[in-house]
Amino acid sequence: MIVRDDNSATEALAIVEKYEAFVTYLYPILQNSPRKHGVLRDTVLAQMFTPIGGLYHAAKSRQISRLFAIDAEFATLRALLRFLARGEIKILTPHQHVTALALLAQPGGMLNAWQKKLAASGTNRVPHAAGVRKGEAGQ
Repeated sequence: MIVRDDNSATEALAIVEKYEAFVTYLYPILQNSPRKHGVLRDTVLAQMFTPIGGLYHAAKSRQISRLFAIDAEFATLRALLRFLARGEIKILTPHQHVTALALLAQPGGMLNAWQKKLAASGTNRVPHAAGVRKGEAGQ
């Protein structure tokens, strides 16, 4: 008997919904950035849309490694936001920077909870190589 857990799809949709609030807030700000920052703007825009597909893939596969990859994408976005708010760049005001970080923190917290849930359920355990048990590798 196959037991399906549709909670992962629901969790992904909830995270995507929160993440879309972040994108909706930041997108017009980036689109209105000065032309001289076009390469930076395009880089941030591309990075903003990458996690959405990753969330759906993670929901379907239930692989915690995919969640870690999305978490790394969120970290990259946080670094790019810091860069956008730097004094020399000034695409984001300090208030916009704080608001964007707060909006990104919401799906980030939900992603962290999802990671912990998958780790606790043990659904992502990889079978050990034939004849090698935990702790015996490399001896």
